Amino acid sequence: MKYQFREVQKVKKSGGKYKESRVQSATKNYLELAITLTKKVAEFRTIFKASSLRETILLLSLEHFHQMLDKHIDLIERRILKGEKIPHNEKVFSLFEPHTKWINKGKAGVIAELGQKHLIVTDQHHFIVYHELIGDTPDIAFTLEVSQRLKKLFGTRLFSLSFDKGFSSKEIIEQIQPTIANVMIKTKGKPSKARLEIEQEPAFKKRYKTHQAIESNINQLQYHGLDKCRDKGQENFKKYVSLAVVSYNLHRLGNLIKKQLNSRNSKKATKAA
Repeated sequence: MKYQFREVQKVKKSGGKYKESRVQSATKNYLELAITLTKKVAEFRTIFKASSLRETILLLSLEHFHQMLDKHIDLIERRILKGEKIPHNEKVFSLFEPHTKWINKGKAGVIAELGQKHLIVTDQHHFIVYHELIGDTPDIAFTLEVSQRLKKLFGTRLFSLSFDKGFSSKEIIEQIQPTIANVMIKTKGKPSKARLEIEQEPAFKKRYKTHQAIESNINQLQYHGLDKCRDKGQENFKKYVSLAVVSYNLHRLGNLIKKQLNSRNSKKATKAA
């Protein structure tokens, strides 16, 4: 299997005449072996009966990887032999953590990352007051739902709300503004003349500068354990995220208390002098 996989890789990387037909031929040979293997595994699963807990766990693991094998046979056949474009939500980027997503960063030096998108909401004191794992791309329904949820949670205390450009669209801006007065969402692409006037207002610029602090908060969150998840499974991933948020907020609270104590001590020292 590994040898045939390497053969497909070599043909894909090389040039020359009739490359497409050579790729097709090498892929067919590879898939024939894969289909033979999946039949053997299916036969083994029907005749083998687990007699211990360890064997039961191994069989469950085998079942998972057997499903992954069948899935990738289907994906390779559709992608290379049939020339289909595989939808992003059907792709698998980790056999061990299937919930892993391919995230396009669009930043210099970091084209993409593997993980899951995570929405965080911070207040004016930089505490994380809400967080949620989100899908591949935020749509209008998701942004509106989050806005309504925050409005319900904080009521009149929600004085203003700002989003990254990834949440932006004309429809979102029009639907959020009636419920939340001060909304800061930069439009994607070239803004209209009326929208440009709004984005040039001092109040809008001030909220935009305040919003940029979220990048610093995200960076700090990574330093508090969210750069890499060491727990397996989707549910454990969510727990790991929540623990990182708690750790971040406690550290933030500690810094504020420390700052207040230092300020009081400096005032006492000034009075004593």
